[in-house]
This record gives sequence, C-alpha cells and structure tokens, in this order.
Amino acid sequence: MWQLALSVVGLLAHHTQAHGGALNYTVGDTWYNGYDPFGPTTQDNDPTIVQRKWITNNPIFETSNLSLACNVPGTPAHASIPINAGENITAVYYSWVHTVGPMIAWLTDCKGDCRTFDPTGADWFKIGQEGLLWGTIQEGGWFQKEFSRWDGTPSLWSENIPKSLKPGNYLVRHEIIALHSENKPQFYPECAHLEVRGNGTRFPGIEYMAKIPGVYNMSQPEININIYLPGVSNLTVYNIPGPPVWRG
Repeated sequence: MWQLALSVVGLLAHHTQAHGGALNYTVGDTWYNGYDPFGPTTQDNDPTIVQRKWITNNPIFETSNLSLACNVPGTPAHASIPINAGENITAVYYSWVHTVGPMIAWLTDCKGDCRTFDPTGADWFKIGQEGLLWGTIQEGGWFQKEFSRWDGTPSLWSENIPKSLKPGNYLVRHEIIALHSENKPQFYPECAHLEVRGNGTRFPGIEYMAKIPGVYNMSQPEININIYLPGVSNLTVYNIPGPPVWRG
C-alpha cells in the first residue's frame, strides 16, 4: 500500500509544496481514494472517491466562510468508507510544511445519505484533537510539527471512531489550523464520507456540538493569535478552541 503512496508523492509534490491537505484515507490495510485538487476532471464522476471535492490547497482565512465546513466547493463524494465503530481512520497527507497550530478531527451525522447532505449548519462533534505537546507556543513541539515529514514519506493522522457510536452515515472532517502568520489563522479542512457499522447505541449530547462555521471567531485569543508576541510566544499552554472531544 505504501509503495502506491510513495509513487503518488512524486506526482503531487509540486502541487503541495506550499500548502496541503488530506488526499487519501486508510482503514487497516485498505486504501481509499480521496480527491486530488490538481487531478483530472474525471474524478468528479469517479465512483471510488470517498472525499468531498476541493479545488485548491490554499487556506481558508475567514472564520465565517461557508466553505470552512468541507472546503471549496465541498461537492459530495460518490462513495463512502465502511468502518466499524472502534476502528481507526487514517488521513494521508503529502508534503505538509506548517508546524504550529492544532489539528482536529470532527464527525457529523448525515441523517441519511451523505451524497445529499449539506454540512452548512450541521452539528459537528470532535473525535480527536492534537495541539502543543511540549515547550512554548513559538518554539515548542506541536503535534503538527511531528506529523510533518521531510523525507518524501506521507504524513499520517489517525483517529479512533468511538466504539459506542451508533451506526449510520457520517462525514469525517480533518482540519488543520496553521498559526504561523501573525493574527491571520489558516484553516485547512477536508471531508470524507463514512458508513459507520457496529452495535453502538450512543451519540454525543449538545455540550459536545458545534456549528462550522460558527465554532471560531476572531475574538478568540487561540484563533486571533500572534505567536511571536512577547507574553504569547513563551506560553507553554495552548487551549484548543471548540467543545471537548467525545470519546463515546
């Protein structure tokens, strides 16, 4: 599987050297096709692609941008990833270069067929998040930094689908927030379709829910941040914005 991944890296490196995003997914040893924003237009009708369409690897800057949900244009995919509750899903990135800021994985219930679901105004909940692991905000070890690879291998981000989650069709949203620009956060979201299977019966309560857009605004110090500012750069705690993670 990773031989295939490595062969794709060479083709995509010139597209992703400035920014990036999730381009494929794996569950166990099974590989699922994402959408390549620089790939052929035949992808739009490809029945194997599980990721919603995105056409640029440039960031979203506005916290109120409707495309913050599933990127631009966020057109539904034709296929879904079958996954058992309790399994891990891994998002595969190429040539990710940013190193400061949180990474958050979200789910929302499509309440039916994800191919006709509009995520604007949906209720999202977190299934995982990673942030500052050690040291200071400016120079410390962020998960985003450790996630980045500089040797040509893919950057892998795995999160668990809570075992108690009720079966159904969901969108999974992987989001990286890059904070290296002064008071100008950069949002990189991608969404894929999931078919969650299992015997779970649980679903998170309202205290775990957030709207996207809506969960972020520029009055939040974790979003409107200058990591180089004295009094900020040397902080050793960064509070990831949004609701708590639901573990099931």
